[in-house]
Amino acid sequence: MTRSTTPTTETDADLLLRVLGALLREDVAGLRTRSTPVEREDGLWLRLAAPEGDALLLPVVEDGFQSTYAARLPLLVRESDGRELVSHDDVLTALSAHAHPADRDGFGAFAEECRQTLATMRLHARTREEVTGRLTNRHGADPADWTGLSGGLAHDTLAARHDHPVYPTARGRSGLDEDQLRAYAPEFHPRFALRWLAVPRKALIVPGGAARLPGRWPTPAVLGLPGLCRSHLALPVHPLTAGPSLREALRATGLEDRAVLAEHPHLEAVPTLSMRTVALSADPTLHLKLPLPTATLGLRNRRAIKPGTLVDGAVGQRLLEAVIAREPRFCDTVLLADETVYAHAGHELLAVLCRRYPAGLENTVVTPMAALLGEAPGGRLVIDHLADRFYDGDATALLDACLTLLFDWQTTLFGYGIALESHQQNVSLVLDRPDGRTRLRLLLKDNDGPRVNTARLRETLGSDAPDASEFDDARIFCEDDKPVTDLFTTITVHLCAGAYAFGLARHGRAPLERLLGLVRDRLAEAVERLGSGPREPGATLSAHVLDAPELPVKAMVTAGTLLTKARSGAADINKHYTTGPNYLRRTAGPR
Repeated sequence: MTRSTTPTTETDADLLLRVLGALLREDVAGLRTRSTPVEREDGLWLRLAAPEGDALLLPVVEDGFQSTYAARLPLLVRESDGRELVSHDDVLTALSAHAHPADRDGFGAFAEECRQTLATMRLHARTREEVTGRLTNRHGADPADWTGLSGGLAHDTLAARHDHPVYPTARGRSGLDEDQLRAYAPEFHPRFALRWLAVPRKALIVPGGAARLPGRWPTPAVLGLPGLCRSHLALPVHPLTAGPSLREALRATGLEDRAVLAEHPHLEAVPTLSMRTVALSADPTLHLKLPLPTATLGLRNRRAIKPGTLVDGAVGQRLLEAVIAREPRFCDTVLLADETVYAHAGHELLAVLCRRYPAGLENTVVTPMAALLGEAPGGRLVIDHLADRFYDGDATALLDACLTLLFDWQTTLFGYGIALESHQQNVSLVLDRPDGRTRLRLLLKDNDGPRVNTARLRETLGSDAPDASEFDDARIFCEDDKPVTDLFTTITVHLCAGAYAFGLARHGRAPLERLLGLVRDRLAEAVERLGSGPREPGATLSAHVLDAPELPVKAMVTAGTLLTKARSGAADINKHYTTGPNYLRRTAGPR
């Protein structure tokens, strides 16, 4: 065999391995369904034939987590001459020849996404010690001692340096250079001052009135614009947006000559894991979600804020509060960030969500689930540090406690006809020992993208059920359980449970069979509480999750970058699915 451009570092190879795994899982260019297994001396390969042109060979290994096989080596082989393709550019060029001609531009876009991600990964590797030192100096050496919401921001930094369990290029951010990443990205734990735009009061929508805005909200006078105090309100702007993107938004809304960007920044902020959301340094209980002119998790997944999502987040929060009121066991175990205060000027770059976190978290450890398998200062996993402090060093016991509460909560919501987009970034663990015994709670945010079975919701909540007209996004409501089950499976089961079973097994914390048994057992216990009658929600989850031969799997690369919506058919690029094996079935084969 001969090689094309060789990856220069282990980082290049790691990225290509994940990219190949994602393309295989999503059946890009028929890599999964049109290929034929071929046994070779070194193991199993998949051969993708072409009606014309070169066949491609991919070395694979049995996997089980959302895909029957995973890429075994970071390469494709061109059968005609035995040439090994070992760069993402060459791999994507070769696969694009097997794709529909209308889709080939998407392969070029994804190649650019890979380039951006690779540059970011190399930057992360070069700055690991620098950032570790910054975190240690500010918060201490042990993440289990990083308390309060300010400590939670440090956990966000570790999470931002850890790869997404599904999306291979999650560390990339479209259009941002190294200086911008260092200045504003959460993986560098920077601090920066916000820009502010004075907007005519009549052009700014603030539900409940300006009096609902946080107490630290500056007046135009504080921003150096005293002549605008009666006529204008201040709107925060991320520094990355305060340029051509902002000017374009002002032109589009007719505010170019009426809104004024304050000359001097005001209020220091720290980026959270989502980057577009920042916490105020002086008050980390207040987070401001601000539009950014970039994209993550797919070039079409822009980080702007559509005004309708602000409406949906507020209504979604009230819906969860209604459920908790009827299920009092969650009053002290499931915490909700308040997302009912927001403002916008009718444009996705002229908006802000004022997220207020619950009080009383100062002596707790608040860590997003996305950080659990991240690398802490010193090289151990974050979950190991937390297990040492709270679970006698047993990471599996911590996972057990998390799954018990998480599945109880999410299956209860399913019983009301609700599934949340509460992935690893949107769910945080809150850990403390108020009476000498470990207490674990969940903290939720970003409830603007649920799926709701209207019939089941009306049956369970009655007059407390929100009307569909209260939400902006009509896709939220459905007339059966399938969209709800799909979301429950791809988010709660895969990302918040299965990913940790496979991840902890990969790190040698426990055998995979034991960890998957734990996930199944805790889910089965929670499902059983919903009832097993033919019309009961527990029967639906048993049939379509626990015992289904296959499970829905997010096709994030396909919908987010490779294909247009017209070609993919995706009504929502974050809820576009393919299928994969069910690793929870009792009858599943050897792992």
